[in-house]
Formats: sequence, structure tokens, C-alpha cells
Amino acid sequence: MSEPQKVRGMVLQASSCGEYDKRMVILTKERGKITAFARGARRQKSPLLAAANPFVFGVFTVYEGRDAYTLAQAEVSNYFMELKEDVVGTCYGCYFMEVASYYTRENLDGAQLLNLLYASLLALSNEKLDNELVRCVFEMKAMALNGEYPYSVTEDASLQEATRYTVAYVLEAPIQKLYTFTLKPEIFRELRMVQDRLNRTGIDRDFKSLQILKSMVETGGF
Repeated sequence: MSEPQKVRGMVLQASSCGEYDKRMVILTKERGKITAFARGARRQKSPLLAAANPFVFGVFTVYEGRDAYTLAQAEVSNYFMELKEDVVGTCYGCYFMEVASYYTRENLDGAQLLNLLYASLLALSNEKLDNELVRCVFEMKAMALNGEYPYSVTEDASLQEATRYTVAYVLEAPIQKLYTFTLKPEIFRELRMVQDRLNRTGIDRDFKSLQILKSMVETGGF
């Protein structure tokens, strides 16, 4: 058996596997996105029962195998229960994790995107922040961290000056300073329009969680 490794990360996905096991996808700081199996995690007395679930953030002790890792222990620092207990927060959070999974690969540095995901989930938990603004900022920053955001947007004369300034701020600001502003409705509408266009042209897949989220927002299903 390989030597145990400790990785800091967040569980993006967790599904049943076999009679008592779980298959997890974890975004880690050190190894990017990894697949790990939590043996016996569905047993009621398993020490991994609570940790082998989406939204869980902490330090995971894993053993590396040929195609996946085996989870041995988890030191959880945040379960994000306030989001998991709220249908709105769950919808937004699931979408954020799906985007994070899209942008990450195994054995690539996942530190920045992990930090962005964590900060964005905290922002969703802040009742003073608008969820749609948080979503827009998250999408922009995730695209920028992946090297795909066109910085020419900041010089687009067809946009209002405040919109261009907001784009420049999001692209350059450290992650811990991202969610520190509000926007006038007309500026946000323009910012949303720009990001929607970039999503259509720059992302080659549909996110199931976003389809559900948009449907709920449009119909007032919350």
C-alpha cells in the first residue's frame, strides 16, 4: 500500500458505490480534482459518514491507487450546513461545484479555484449579498483563473464605464476581496449580459444544475 497523503479540499460530488461505499470527487489544493473511494462510508457508525458528502471542506488523508484514491480519514472544518439546509443555497452551490469540476483536472494545481469556490460559498451564505451577483462574479473569476477571460472587455467602449470598471476589478482583485461591492441594477444587467455571452462562446457544455437554477429563478420556484 502507498504512503498516506494529506490533501486539503472540498467534496464536489459523492455517489453510492457498492453496498456500503461511496465514490467521491474532491477538488484538492495539492492534486487538483481527484476521485476517492470511501469504504463503508454509508454505514451508520462509519467515521466517514458525514465527511463523504458534497460541500464538505477539510483535510483528507488518502492512499493513492492505480486509478483512484482511498479515503482513510477526514478532518472537516466546514460542512456548509447553512447552504445544504436551504434550497436556494443548495442550487447555487451545486452549480458552483459543477463549474469547478469543469475547470479542473487531476495533478494540476487546484489552489486558486479551491479558494474561489470556498469564498463563493461563504458569499452565498451572506444574506446581504445578492446571489445572482455572486454567481456572475464567480463565473468571471473562474474563467479568468483558467486563462480564458478576454481582458479586452475592460476596453469595450460599448459598455458603460462602471461596467468596465467592475470587470477590471473582478479580474484583478484577490479572491478574498471579490465579494465586497454591490451594483446598480442597470450595471448588473449589462455585466450579466456580457458574462452570458462569454459563457455561450467559451464553455462547451451545459450545466444541469444551472438549468435547474434558472428554471427556479424564472418561475419563482423558491
